[in-house]
Amino acid sequence: MNAAFVSHPAFQVPGFGKHHPLSINRQAAVLDLCEAMGWLTSHPIHEPQLPSRATLERFHTPGYLDAFESSARLMMATPHVRERYNLGTMECPLFAGVWDRARATVGGSILAAELALMGNVAFHPGGGTHHGRPGRAAGFCYLNDPVFAILRFLDAGLSRVLYVDLDAHHGDGVEAAFANDPRVTMVSIHEEGRWPGTGGISSPASKNAYNFPVPRHINDCEFSFLVDEVCKRRLNSLKPQAVVIICGADPLKGDPLSSMELSNATLWKAVAKCIALADHAVVLGGGGYNPWTTARAWAGLWAQLSGQPIPDRLTGTASSVLARLSCDLIEDEDRNPAWLTTLIDPEYIGPVRTRIRDIADAVLNPTGA
Repeated sequence: MNAAFVSHPAFQVPGFGKHHPLSINRQAAVLDLCEAMGWLTSHPIHEPQLPSRATLERFHTPGYLDAFESSARLMMATPHVRERYNLGTMECPLFAGVWDRARATVGGSILAAELALMGNVAFHPGGGTHHGRPGRAAGFCYLNDPVFAILRFLDAGLSRVLYVDLDAHHGDGVEAAFANDPRVTMVSIHEEGRWPGTGGISSPASKNAYNFPVPRHINDCEFSFLVDEVCKRRLNSLKPQAVVIICGADPLKGDPLSSMELSNATLWKAVAKCIALADHAVVLGGGGYNPWTTARAWAGLWAQLSGQPIPDRLTGTASSVLARLSCDLIEDEDRNPAWLTTLIDPEYIGPVRTRIRDIADAVLNPTGA
């Protein structure tokens, strides 16, 4: 497949306020890093149109969109709006440009699906807002852009669409959206006990959802084992026509909002395995609250998707992009110097615990067969 990079100027503007985990402006860092490495020279950025209200209402309720648009314009939310829609809260704050930024996530995912239908693997790191509900903001997500990527594939007449969520947090909003749609199969590997607390082994939301809630400190070997098992025992026979992948960066070692311990190279390999399952592929961003590991992971993922070599050591210009980043959630002594000079993490090798094997068997053989 050819590779297509999707982004919008709205993602270049800092958002979420000073004290929010997403105030780190990671999207701008990804673009700056890719440009510094020369990885966008022969791949022009595809800019999406902002979707109309009619488009957004295919999933989101008119009342919620009215409240969101008006609150964003006034830069304030009434107590009723905060309570009912979770807007203007510490979790989902209002900030300059939030309405356009949220719409850009959706427009980018729709465009990514259209580019995928034309034979590209489309990368939209600004997407991945998988917690958004039809009538409520949740988990830093105002709208649910992965839903719209899947809908675009279904609109094209595809009947076997695969959704793979590799974020540290369970993709509850997407799972709920397609719980009763046999055309969509969902797989999520996420950390157990993390917000939103859904996606358990014993209570999947639907028969077409495969949830792997993994214990803390999962290593590369364990993660690769799960990806290989679900591909071998379920997904290869599914023969999906299209795949939408959430490649959150919060499973990486060093992220402040998870205890997973993966290398970025292991995430890239997992994405590549999932892309190989289908003729059409969309890769979205997601969580990621360490700006250094997130920017490195998504820039490196773009290099992998577009077939560009990753050097052992970054150029001075690329290193300066990373050196400018900051994060209040990570103490100075916890900042790995290699985050400023390299792009590929060392592998985090370890044994595959019995617990991991038991999770695979419980999900993939729920009846004990």
